[in-house]
Amino acid sequence: MQRIQNVMVCVTQQKTCERLILSGHKLIKNEKDKLYIIHVVNEKDKFLDNSSDGEALEYLFRVSKDAGAELTVIRSKDVIKAMSDFAIKKEITDIVMGISPDTEDLQEHPIAFKLKKILPSLEFIII
Repeated sequence: MQRIQNVMVCVTQQKTCERLILSGHKLIKNEKDKLYIIHVVNEKDKFLDNSSDGEALEYLFRVSKDAGAELTVIRSKDVIKAMSDFAIKKEITDIVMGISPDTEDLQEHPIAFKLKKILPSLEFIII
């Protein structure tokens, strides 16, 4: 029996995140699999501060919809907790994240590294 894939793609409000969404979509094998796109914003950070943020977010909503997913935006004091709570609630099996410009692997990716400690059984795909 094939394992159900619940894929969570973590995005920022940048149009370049389309490649992450498309990579997550490729992990979906059948109609039981689900794709979730999530953007978590720290409560203290400005959000949609300028028009290009809104345009990028609108674009990501459209790309998410085209990939058969919904985009969830969460504001939180604790970004890591919000992401891990979402992953647990949605029974996520795989997390797709973009690589930080200054990191090469999971051990150096600050967010992925913290999430892996909380969610050790999940598969992390850093692109």
